[in-house]
Amino acid sequence: MTEDSNNPTPQRRPLALDDILLPNAFAYEEGTVDFAVLFGNSRPVELEIGSGKGTFLVHRAKARPEVNFLGIEWANQYCRLAADRMARWGLGNVRMLRADAAAFVQKRIADNSLQRVHIYFPDPWPKTRHRKRRIIQPPFVELIYRKLCIGGQLAVVTDHRDYARQMAWVIFGQRGFATVPFPRTHGAGAGEVVGTNFERKYIAQGRRFFSLAVMKWR
Repeated sequence: MTEDSNNPTPQRRPLALDDILLPNAFAYEEGTVDFAVLFGNSRPVELEIGSGKGTFLVHRAKARPEVNFLGIEWANQYCRLAADRMARWGLGNVRMLRADAAAFVQKRIADNSLQRVHIYFPDPWPKTRHRKRRIIQPPFVELIYRKLCIGGQLAVVTDHRDYARQMAWVIFGQRGFATVPFPRTHGAGAGEVVGTNFERKYIAQGRRFFSLAVMKWR
């Protein structure tokens, strides 16, 4: 049984929403993000792209207080909902931002600065004419590679078989990545890989999941 991520325990002091949710303008500021200033410490940083309602980040941030987390979500309603959940849990090691992930990573994230990047159930854009919109493309994976520190990891999950093949082809095509065991997720229940809302919906539909994790070794 997994802990209810909507109901904080009395031991945690809730934070203000503004402590978690970054202003939209943050995505367009000049220069790269100084994570030590953003979080008030120099702990490792993990990035989740497409955080949805924040279920994964809530559980991971609670389990890993020694790590800082930045979640990016384009849907404004979900981004605010995720930030509100984290604020009520008093998770000071998380920040949420509504932004275009690819543009933000390219312009605002410094090279060799991320410990791990999580991309779970990205839009598969199943129609052939739309596949160019998929986020896992060679230029984006090369970008993520540059932003990861040595030893940093990229973890991806999809329920779409064709997209899984593309992910594997693109990621394995990036020099400097080596396959590693998929990271343990603290909020995942029985039969779950990462414990996101999308995953639980897809489990109910009987879908199969494809997961992959790689490490930057050079």
